[in-house]
Amino acid sequence: METKRAMGMPEAELTFEAAMQRLEEIVQRLEDGDVSLEEAIELFQEGMRLSRWCDKKLRDVEQRIDLLLEEEDGAFRLVPFSGEEDEA
Repeated sequence: METKRAMGMPEAELTFEAAMQRLEEIVQRLEDGDVSLEEAIELFQEGMRLSRWCDKKLRDVEQRIDLLLEEEDGAFRLVPFSGEEDEA
C-alpha cells in the first residue's frame, strides 16, 4: 500500500496508532511553515493517504464490532455495531 511505503514501513507493521502519530507529525510540520512548497505538497499528499487509510481502518473495525446488550431478564444478546447507542 502506498501509505505504508510513504511511511517507510512494511505493510504488516503499520498500525492505526503509528499512522495517527505520523499524521500528527505531518500536521505539525505543515503548521510550522518551515518547509518548502514542494515538501509541503508531498507532506499534504502523505497526510491525505494516511487520513484515508485511518478512515478505512476505522470503518473495517466498526463492521466487526458486536455489542453485548443486557436484556431486562438478565440475558445478553449480540447486536451489530451501528455507531449509535441502542435505546431498545
